[in-house]
Amino acid sequence: MKTYAIGVDIGGTTVKTGIFEKNGKVIDHWEIPTRTENNGVNILPDITDAIMKKLNFYHISRNELEGLGIGVPGPVDNEGTVLGCVNLGWDVFNIEKAMSSLTGFQVKAGNDANIAALGEYWKGGGNGFSDMIMVTLGTGIGGGVIINGRIINGFHGAAGEIGHVHVNDDETEPCGCGNKGCIEQYASATGVVRVAKRWLEAHGYEETELTRIRNLSSKDIFDQAKAGDDAALSIVNEVGRLLGKTLAGIACVVAPQAFVIGGGMSKAGDILISVIEMYFRKYAFHAHKDIQFRLAELGNLAGIYGAAKLILE
Repeated sequence: MKTYAIGVDIGGTTVKTGIFEKNGKVIDHWEIPTRTENNGVNILPDITDAIMKKLNFYHISRNELEGLGIGVPGPVDNEGTVLGCVNLGWDVFNIEKAMSSLTGFQVKAGNDANIAALGEYWKGGGNGFSDMIMVTLGTGIGGGVIINGRIINGFHGAAGEIGHVHVNDDETEPCGCGNKGCIEQYASATGVVRVAKRWLEAHGYEETELTRIRNLSSKDIFDQAKAGDDAALSIVNEVGRLLGKTLAGIACVVAPQAFVIGGGMSKAGDILISVIEMYFRKYAFHAHKDIQFRLAELGNLAGIYGAAKLILE
């Protein structure tokens, strides 16, 4: 009787792992450092060692385990091949075969943003929707597309790269991807700060708290907007306009039931969601105007939930 599943979420700093019952109840979850030195050669053995210790602690046998799901911060194709992962020092290799060889378990792998979307679909803000798009607003912008309850990976495993939708022909600075004018450059946590600095330079605005804050962050901007600062409100409005318009375009292709907004910047809450939704409804095709917006609920654990769900499928 297969009773348990393991979910692993590999990040550039830590690896999060959880043991789940098949109904989604978490038995335990933990973190270990991600050792990226020597091209990340220690990462998979470290994960394996930690898992085996936990299984022994809980007296869980191999026969009770459905397998292991794993999320990777890079593109993963439908055969389980990682198509390079710079942050971990990895080149192209089949992580499902490598991890299965180390553990003896059945293994399924996917891109971390897609896996997080699957987690939110299963037990988070997307629960109850069969078709949803996760938008992760952090240092960058990630995304994941769930259709009929299944992840859409795309041919090269890079579907859902919402952050690199082009929105500005006049941008002169390059995005991290090498292109110019990606939505990530304006609506990520770092992008909001870029928008704010440009706005303040253009308007010479002195009656704002933003000019008195050293090392300005996106949180500072949203906090001042909540306090009624006119400059901060204008900046948030511009960020929301760009993101709402982008999501309206994506809805024309995918037509989800809901957008689930997550990532560190989602902690801004209603002031962010309301302006995104307002502009989305302004630009959306009429058949999509009733698409719902939800905040993600699982936080940093979305990846391990999604990875467990991946193997349970």
